[in-house]
Amino acid sequence: MNFTIPKLTMALSQTSDPASLNTALQIMIVLTVLSLAPSIIIMMTSFTRIIIVLGFVRNALGTQQTPPTQVLVGIALFLTFFIMAPVFNEINEVAIKPYTSKQITQAQAFDRGMEPMRTFMFKQTRKSDLLLFVKYSHLKPKSKADIPNHVLIISFILSELKTAFQMGFVIFIPFLIIDITISTLLMAMGMMMLPPVMISLPFKILLFIMVDGWNLIAQSLLYSFR
Repeated sequence: MNFTIPKLTMALSQTSDPASLNTALQIMIVLTVLSLAPSIIIMMTSFTRIIIVLGFVRNALGTQQTPPTQVLVGIALFLTFFIMAPVFNEINEVAIKPYTSKQITQAQAFDRGMEPMRTFMFKQTRKSDLLLFVKYSHLKPKSKADIPNHVLIISFILSELKTAFQMGFVIFIPFLIIDITISTLLMAMGMMMLPPVMISLPFKILLFIMVDGWNLIAQSLLYSFR
């Protein structure tokens, strides 16, 4: 029995029609934007602060890969959905539903959908970070509405990083005290060859359990966005 194997070839050809090239470039740009859209949207929400704080918690405990990264990302995503639910609901009411019912255009839907996101980001953005990028862009906005999205987004991300590191510093303090205490006791007992991490790890886990650490971390993250 003879089998026919299809032959696949790829070739570049010249064209004299600018419209065909324009269409190809548009498709490429759309695919690029779609591939980057999840990352762009995540950076405009509470996800950045949450995942960094959870990473600090794991490092402070010294439990290596416990909880696994997939678990931390999952927790961060669900906390993000919970925190951003009012914003997403408002976007759905003022932008998505009118657009799907053909009451507004795509441009109007984008502008309306960005308003709740801008309101959220303005509340979490420090004035110093916002002024930095406004000054660098040589803008003279008279109100918040005059500040472009790209200036607001980068200012918001910078503020989120600073807030997350501040929370991470506070999280590290009690665990650092335990590490210092254990190291001092081991040196006083002459057991310098014994790694302090092996002794301090159970005590740090015990402290985290006694204070109901995960509940406390979640509560702190929720209150930080009020």
